[in-house]
Amino acid sequence: MAKYTGPSCKICRREGMPLLLKGQRCLTEKCSIKKKKYPPGPQKKRRTKLSEYGIQLREKQKIRKTYGVLEKQFRLVFQEANRMKGVTGENMLSLLERRLDNVIYRMGLASSRNMARQLVQHGHILVNGKRVDIASYRVKEGSAISLDDKFLENVTVTEAIKLSKAISSKPEWLDVDYDNKKGSVTRLPKRDDIKMSFNEQLVVELYSK
Repeated sequence: MAKYTGPSCKICRREGMPLLLKGQRCLTEKCSIKKKKYPPGPQKKRRTKLSEYGIQLREKQKIRKTYGVLEKQFRLVFQEANRMKGVTGENMLSLLERRLDNVIYRMGLASSRNMARQLVQHGHILVNGKRVDIASYRVKEGSAISLDDKFLENVTVTEAIKLSKAISSKPEWLDVDYDNKKGSVTRLPKRDDIKMSFNEQLVVELYSK
């Protein structure tokens, strides 16, 4: 499967905002976008104004790269959201929020979505007592998420929890027990639960052409 292996900070600079690709680090003064408030690449080749299509494309890339999904995966999520009742853009963000790797990150058990994805793929995550190693697995209301017993004392997870408790708050749709490193989905996420400044309507307009 294709995977981007370049510098994460270049992605944030290209989109013009911190996408939290390095987790909580992006909320500190170490964030590169605070030091270099311009997109990567030679200055002479930068376009000063985007077309309507360009604006819509950048918004799609911003959301897609934030959640770390490939183009085909993202389109499939959009198509599913479009078939659901309600607002398509909000449905799309809710489906992305319910990815298991994102839930682990939101719970504070990982300092970034990349770390959360590794925890899932290496078999350290249990959903309702069963091991799940698929990062795109979609949690449901009432799902119980926990770490494998053999991984409870992992230093990396412990440090991630300390950092999360210090500089961020857990989402209202999740119930988290930091001491036992587990949590549950109390309800499905809504648009108000997603604090990122996305304009999902631009993505709907892009795919509607």
